[in-house]
Amino acid sequence: MFQTSAKTFSVLAATASAYRRVFLVGLRRYCKKTSTKLRVSEALSGAQLGADVKVQGWVRSVRPQKNNIFLHVNDGSSLQSLQIVADAKLNDPLLTFGSAVEVTGILKKSPHQKQPVELEAEQIRVVGECNPVNFPFKIKKRHSLEYIRQLPHLRCRTNAFSSLLRIRSEATAAIHSYFKNNGFVQIHTPIITSNDCEGAGELFQVEPSGPATVDDKNFFSVPAFLTVSGQLHLEVMSGAFSRVYTFGPTFRAENSQSRRHLAEFFMVEAEISFTESLEDLTKVIEDVFRSATERVLARCAEDVDLFHRHVTPGHRDTVEAMLNKSFPVISYTEAIDILHRSSEKFTFPTDWGCDLMTEHEKYLVKHCGNVPVFVTNYPYDLKPFYARDNQDHPMHTAAAVDLLVPGVGELCGGSLREERLNLLMDRLKRVGLEDTYNWYLDLRRFGSVPHGGFGLGFERYLQCVLGVDNIKDVIPFPRFSHSCLL
Repeated sequence: MFQTSAKTFSVLAATASAYRRVFLVGLRRYCKKTSTKLRVSEALSGAQLGADVKVQGWVRSVRPQKNNIFLHVNDGSSLQSLQIVADAKLNDPLLTFGSAVEVTGILKKSPHQKQPVELEAEQIRVVGECNPVNFPFKIKKRHSLEYIRQLPHLRCRTNAFSSLLRIRSEATAAIHSYFKNNGFVQIHTPIITSNDCEGAGELFQVEPSGPATVDDKNFFSVPAFLTVSGQLHLEVMSGAFSRVYTFGPTFRAENSQSRRHLAEFFMVEAEISFTESLEDLTKVIEDVFRSATERVLARCAEDVDLFHRHVTPGHRDTVEAMLNKSFPVISYTEAIDILHRSSEKFTFPTDWGCDLMTEHEKYLVKHCGNVPVFVTNYPYDLKPFYARDNQDHPMHTAAAVDLLVPGVGELCGGSLREERLNLLMDRLKRVGLEDTYNWYLDLRRFGSVPHGGFGLGFERYLQCVLGVDNIKDVIPFPRFSHSCLL
């Protein structure tokens, strides 16, 4: 029979107790409920009050006090930031304006009226530090759109531009939703093409940059360009689908640094088969504009309000007028008459047959009540080869339409397409494009139907709704003459 000494027993008991403590600590860690990860917008909704949550984002403000530290953290999901309240001992020298953090704690109702909830922090971890001295944006300072435009790699950190990007995302979804709900089939039209849809010649040619692979420059065996429009490819598809659309990037090699032009921008384009009426096109254009705008105003109210209060005060009234009033329709001939009767001194001529310039377009919008206005039936010679001939001599117009909007001018352009083979062949012969567009003539030879379509400039649409003067401020990475940053 073995005898256990009191000393040995004491050692064994202590060892057992230590193992028990380790086991219990491990058990508590294993059983502890994992913090619920929330976006800032979700936390602000108050749906998880009283819960142990985790929030990740970037510090918008830091306010240390004797006993506490107050932070505002934003993750891009909301214009409003989430207030973090923490014990002063959680302060960290790296916890600065612009730094990235991960915060865990209890979500509670805030005692202050300015925010519905606040996060009582139990742990704050600095994920990415930021030197506030070198950071080009300063705390509590409102930077102009012109200033943040110079920093395309950082401007998404500002309130104004993050609001713009949320609005842009919602408007994109709204446009896709409209077309889906109205029976349109989305077509991914190519970015590289051998066609010049507009006939303007302002194209970016595509060439290999490395060692030559095929015929030196002609990788595709024919000259290839970045697309200026997906229209002709949509017309191909409109021979099998009655309603099609595309939404993607387009390119213009226009040597301009004006507030209206970009080398790369996004276009919403649609084509409708079995239509002989411009009214069918104007109805879709107006419906797209209204449905997208109503959704943006409803779902991005705070973000839109930021622009309407600080960028273009009073513009909200203009937007509401656009939604509450029908869009008037005038002919090009009526537009010229309005310009002639005006006391305004225009820089460009206003004779019948002249193209409408931006100054003319903006005046016509104001004349019609500062709401969007459709201008129809332009001179035949002003429009591309595919526009339908109205055969209304001696004026000779084409069945084309533009939508002019406040603050921007032309937003949208479209036309009925020339479906009559003989007239289209004559037009192509006159401009020397019959061989180039022989495939396009095939569309008229095999099951052609009357059809029409339009293209809407997405960035100009955002300018119109938000009241932004410069088109470079409504696109994430603006490309224009002599500027291709990033």
